[in-house]
Amino acid sequence: MVELLVPEFHLLVPQSHQVIKRTHSGNSRRGAHMFEVRIHGRGGQGVVTAAEMLSIAAFEEGHHAQAFPSFGSERTGAPVVAFCRIADKEIRLREPIMQPDALIIQDPTLLHQIDVFAGLKKNGFILINTTNTFEELGLSDFVRDFPADRLCTLAATALGLKHVGRPMPNVPLLAGFAALSGSIKLESVCLAINARFSGKVAQGNVAAATEAYETVRAQVEGVQLARQEVAHA
Repeated sequence: MVELLVPEFHLLVPQSHQVIKRTHSGNSRRGAHMFEVRIHGRGGQGVVTAAEMLSIAAFEEGHHAQAFPSFGSERTGAPVVAFCRIADKEIRLREPIMQPDALIIQDPTLLHQIDVFAGLKKNGFILINTTNTFEELGLSDFVRDFPADRLCTLAATALGLKHVGRPMPNVPLLAGFAALSGSIKLESVCLAINARFSGKVAQGNVAAATEAYETVRAQVEGVQLARQEVAHA
């Protein structure tokens, strides 16, 4: 496969399984490491769009990226899963992500319907769209051994309503994920937003992303500061 200085799109369709792949000839910081993200949500919440935008943001930083949805129905309200891989080398894998480095959960009701945490790697990142804490969600035992600065909840639906006028959590969660994981920058998320949307919709999404990023960053920094204070006590 020839790599270009602009995105090279490869649309692969084994049965109903679509893979959108982007490559970049630029240098990167990640070495041979591959970072895999699985996004859970429901039809109508922009789950697949979130994965595609994450791949665009990664491309903007010089990485190879792959985004694709899972098999199954995408009707409104039905559970939907999408995947994104980010790497420095060409991504040859085509299968769904079974052992993600990070989970983005766009609808907390899925916690009681499917095993969204299946295969999550130890020390993985978890970002959930909710106003509740992990304890209030009944997840205290599950996340006990995870680093606290890799766990975050964000009221992403409210941010979508506030800035875009629609209960769409995908863009705020994408920016929140950037702040939580450090895998991409807010600026790259904003570039992805402007590649996908235009006009007032793009402006609103950038505002939602910025607030989400700052909210999550503040949470992460607070946890890290508290940990440092305990270590030096």
